Amino acid sequence: MNKSLGIIFVVIGVAMLIWTGFNYTKKEKVIDAGPLQVSVDKQESVNWPPYVGGVILIAGVVLLVTTKKS
Repeated sequence: MNKSLGIIFVVIGVAMLIWTGFNYTKKEKVIDAGPLQVSVDKQESVNWPPYVGGVILIAGVVLLVTTKKS
């Protein structure tokens, strides 16, 4: 169990180091007056600091190294 969790952490950590965030578009209603509706597309972004990916990567490596072979 710990070995597979370690592999998952390593993959997620590397991915977070390569991609430091992503953008998405959100549709927001500005005016909603009966049959008249006006909406606007809003660009949102999600970013994380690169050290978070490094910490997850190191945690995955530690899990892989400390897992007992069976």
